[in-house]
Parts: sequence; structure tokens; C-alpha cells
Amino acid sequence: MTITKPDVRPARPYFSSGPCAKPPGWTPSKLATGSLGRSHRSKLGKARLAHAIDLTRHVLKVPAGHRIGIVPASDTGAVEMALWSLLGAKPVTMLAWESFGEGWVTDVAKQLRLDATILRAPYGELPDLATVDWGGDAVFTWNGTTSGVRVPDGDWIPDDREGLAICDATSAAFAMDLPWDKLDVVTFSWQKVLGGEGGHGVLILSPRAVERLESYSPAWPLPKIFRMTKGGKLIEGIFKGETINTPSMLAVEDYIYALEWAELQGGLAALVGRADANAAALDAWVSRTDWIDHLAVDPASRTNTSVCLRFSEAAAGSLDADGQQALVKKMATLLEAEEAAYDIAGYRDAPPGIRIWCGATVDTVDIEALGPWLDWAYRTARTAA
Repeated sequence: MTITKPDVRPARPYFSSGPCAKPPGWTPSKLATGSLGRSHRSKLGKARLAHAIDLTRHVLKVPAGHRIGIVPASDTGAVEMALWSLLGAKPVTMLAWESFGEGWVTDVAKQLRLDATILRAPYGELPDLATVDWGGDAVFTWNGTTSGVRVPDGDWIPDDREGLAICDATSAAFAMDLPWDKLDVVTFSWQKVLGGEGGHGVLILSPRAVERLESYSPAWPLPKIFRMTKGGKLIEGIFKGETINTPSMLAVEDYIYALEWAELQGGLAALVGRADANAAALDAWVSRTDWIDHLAVDPASRTNTSVCLRFSEAAAGSLDADGQQALVKKMATLLEAEEAAYDIAGYRDAPPGIRIWCGATVDTVDIEALGPWLDWAYRTARTAA
């Protein structure tokens, strides 16, 4: 049986959920190169790092009183710095509804060995946010990159909280409005919504978080790359471009390019609008397709970036989880061979399915072109099974 291929391919078939698509029109030749081969501690190097921080503040609308630091080891490094440096002063609640949230649970419960309250929900759902005890700290992802489920807003975080709200926002920053008055620690990596290069993270601290750092010393030793205080005072240089370890200035220039592209689009509102339009286009295809469904159960908590999809009950049929994973692998292989879509398989720990990045650097026309190719890949893979 011959299944006809669609006539139109996505012009940019980059739908990976990290590293994500580069901004439209990006080429290496557009990057500034003056800082390359120079020390990051030179006047120029520090100026470019500080410029990246200033642009981050401007695009994300981060309040003036919040510190922004460029840190090592991607979003993971930024989160670990926060967990190891801030936790232990108060009870802590860990929220987990997907793989990365579960990773932070492991770090806190098994590595730091804190007696944490753990609120879990299965993939596709949220835990009961109203049950968080804000007499202590809380650690959560804003958007579940591997489940496609996000918190709908910050209304569940009280203004008079005693603890810190520590938020992994790596697949939310630059695509969702983050309520800075509700968040004390925010982390992300460049490789998500702005399509930057991997290896670097961003750590944003509210004045309340800085106060904790300067008044509390953890019971455990801190590795050098986690240390943000000296003599009981914040090392302010970290938040002015004096990085803890050596950054890639090429990656810094790539991030600056992406931030300047974001400003040209119209800033944060335009980025959110692009992601919303992409997610809406994908949802329109899902709504008219009988073999696929959203993994996220409640439309109010569905992401506009890392959209996770599962096979419908009718499509899954007699296939067990291994059979569904094999089907996903066949589809992904077919689509990559046709240069119609790259890296669309769901995360390895998530339920079998596909994951489509809809962030701001993706063009809606490519999402619209993708749908028929997903149909083709599904029908071809099922026929070959």
C-alpha cells in the first residue's frame, strides 16, 4: 500500500525540545566575534556578559532588585546551585509531575537527605497546588518539559509566604508570563525558548532569596561552582558578569543575538504570542486527528512550548508500552529521513508519544506543515508494523 507524502515540508524542521530551534534567519555569520579568543575576565569579556544580563532583564521584565547571574551546567546547574545553597533552613515541599521535577525530588530527598514533603501527580496532570505549606520552601517546575503540563498562573503562591518559591522555568522563560513578585528563585537555560547553545544556565534571585543566602549556611559542604557568598555576603560580581567558571564566549554571543532578535520581534509579549500561535496551530491539528491526543489532561494547564502528545486509545489498540515506543521510533526515523521533522520522540521516561516544540523561535507555518507529515508517518509506520 502506497501512502502519499505531503507536498509541503516545514521549511525549518527543528522541533526538538532542547536544544531548540534557532531564531528565524540565524546564521553563524551574524554573531559578533570580537570577544572570541579573549578572556572572559577582560574588560570586553565582562562587558559582553553584563550586556547579556542587561538584555535578559529587559526582555523578561525582571525587577531591578532581582539579581541575574550566568552560571555553569545549564538549567541543571542553576537549579542545583539554588537547592544546595538555599534549602535546609525551613521545611521544603517538592512538587513533581514529570521527569525533571522527579529529578529535583531525588536530589533533595536522597542527596541532601532532607525530610521533604513530596506532592506528586502522574504525567498529564498537576498535583493539588492548594496544599503547599508556604510556611516552608517549595520547589517546582513552571512548565513540565517532559509532560507538557504547566502551572496556569501564580495565584496559588501567597504574597505573605514565609518560605521561598524556587522555580525551574527552563521551558517557560521567554514564552510565558512569569509573576516575579511570586517567585524567589527562577532558573532557565539558553537552549530552550531562545534556541541558544547548551552548557550555560541563568539564575535569578529575589531580595528574599539573597537574604536567605546571607543569613543561612547549609550543613553540607558546597562545591566551588555552587558558592554564591563569601564572608556571609553575596558575591555580587557573579550577577554583574563575573562568572564562577569560564563560559563559552561564543555561546554568550549566540545568546545575545537571540535576545536582540527577541527585542526586534516586540519583546516578551511578542514571544509569548508566537508560542501561543504555534501551540494553537498544533492543537487544531490534534483536534481533527483521531489517532493522537494531548498528554496534558486539562486545557488550562497545557503548555505552549513542549507540547506532549500520546496515542489515542483507538490508535494504541492492542499495542503495549513497548509497542507504542517502537511505533514512535519508526515515526521519528521516517520523518528525519524525509527532513520533515527532527527529534520529535517523547522523553524517555514519559508515556510513549511524540513531543513537538512550539516555542517562539518556531514559525507557525512550519507547525501547520508538520501535521500532514505526522499523519503520513503514523500511517506508514502502522502499515509497516
